[in-house]
Amino acid sequence: MATTQATVLIVDDDRAIRDAVRELLETEGYQVVEAANGSAALTRLSSGPRPSVIILDLMMPGMDGWDFRSEQLRNPDLKTVPIIVITAVGFSVDTLRKQFGDVEVLLKPVSPPQVLDTVRRVVAHPGAA
Repeated sequence: MATTQATVLIVDDDRAIRDAVRELLETEGYQVVEAANGSAALTRLSSGPRPSVIILDLMMPGMDGWDFRSEQLRNPDLKTVPIIVITAVGFSVDTLRKQFGDVEVLLKPVSPPQVLDTVRRVVAHPGAA
């Protein structure tokens, strides 16, 4: 179980993925909020508490993960929120880190233990991606 009430924001256009990750994280004691794209995530971030970590998909309609990350980094209040990119897009981890900065990257398909281990590590050590 998570030792704190850490909050995780899941940003993914696929409801089934959001539901699965939410259920997994809530079972471990995390608070979870969701957004279906980058624009909805920015709205949620501006009106609610800052999450401990953001799980971010790249390919989404409207505002995708690249545009979200660009906006996040422009905002002094949000730029330090750690990101875990989960994607099926065919980029290497090194390429994604060059594009996104200091982020964790999980390539789909991911296993529940991978997600939990990564979230635990990032929440425990937010600046150590």
